[in-house]
Parts: sequence; C-alpha cells; structure tokens
Amino acid sequence: MLQCTAFTELPEMGARVALMGLEDGPGQAADAPDLDEFLLCELGEHDQETEHAVQLWSATAQAGRDLWMFWSEAAGRRKFRFKELLPCPAVIHRLSVRDGDACVLYDRHPAAHSWDVTDPLADLMADRIREEVRREREGGGAGGEGARGGA
Repeated sequence: MLQCTAFTELPEMGARVALMGLEDGPGQAADAPDLDEFLLCELGEHDQETEHAVQLWSATAQAGRDLWMFWSEAAGRRKFRFKELLPCPAVIHRLSVRDGDACVLYDRHPAAHSWDVTDPLADLMADRIREEVRREREGGGAGGEGARGGA
C-alpha cells in the first residue's frame, strides 16, 4: 500500500504546547525536539473521512505513549488536534520468531501497518544516497575534484 501523500504546515505553537504538556515529555522548551516545518501523513492511503496523522514525539519506553498530530480539511479549513497514544502492539516476524519489526503507528490505527506502507520517493532517495556513498568509497565521487568547486 502506498503512503498517503497529504502534507501540512506544522502549527508550531500548538505542537509546542502539546509537547510541554506531556507527562514524560521534553520538559523545558529548550529540550523540545526540532520539528519539521512541513509534515507528511504517515498512514497508508485512506479515505477522506479518516484524519491524517504524523508522530511528533516518541516517549521513553517507560512512558509508553507517543504524541501524534491529526489533521483534517473540511470546507477549505484545516483542523488540528494532538493526542498522546499507545504504540501499535503489532509485530511482524519475517525470518525469526525472536526478531521482528514493530509497527511504528499508533494503537488501533486505520488501514495497513507501517511495514506494509511504502513511500516510493523515500525509496528513490535512499537508493540515490546509497549509490553516492558507493561512488565515494570507490574514489570516483559525484564528478571528481573539479565538480566540488575547489578554491
């Protein structure tokens, strides 16, 4: 399943207030994480009735809750809400019963688990980065010394 392509500008003040209100959150404003200006929905493709969602903060294992931001659009207006949620308990075991990948979404999320959601753009970017690293290790670089614009 493809990842939802909806994105939104972060309502920074609302996000900061939500972060400071967490029981096991960053505490002081200076300790708060840097948040991206624009956020992409982390869910798989979904209908228009389902809110878009992005994880803003992953709490400590002891706290066991993460801060999620949800948004929807109706009549040209975007509405935001923030909620602390338990992580999804689902784990997929591929080759070993002991080792598995946990779903990184929230408990009772709609649609597919995170391991079934693919982001073709992120995959393409990762492939390009791997190729550049391979070239650098082999000594070829992206275009040799002249391409770096030496002084």
